[in-house]
Amino acid sequence: MDGIDIFIYVAYALILIAAASAVILPLVKSLGQPKTLLTGGIGIAGLLVVYLISWGVSGDEVTSIYRQFGVEEIGSKRIGGALTTMYLLILLAVIGIVASEIRTLFNR
Repeated sequence: MDGIDIFIYVAYALILIAAASAVILPLVKSLGQPKTLLTGGIGIAGLLVVYLISWGVSGDEVTSIYRQFGVEEIGSKRIGGALTTMYLLILLAVIGIVASEIRTLFNR
């Protein structure tokens, strides 16, 4: 194991520590304020509902090319649901940005 491998493992460990800190520390801070937990839970539940709707409308067809890589019908449906969710959230963000800019344009 040379120096590059060690640094790659150190980078993996630092990424895991940062990801865990990003999840755990806000939860610890919000234990004193239960309303923040409720609003965060509502946001997560909303994302889950959007994903489940997207998963429900996505197709499960798999071409022979993707079967070579081990992609099955359920995997295709999960990927389709994730992509549809991403497209919906990007569209929602763009609509929000445009609406915000129009609102600030008329509030001047």
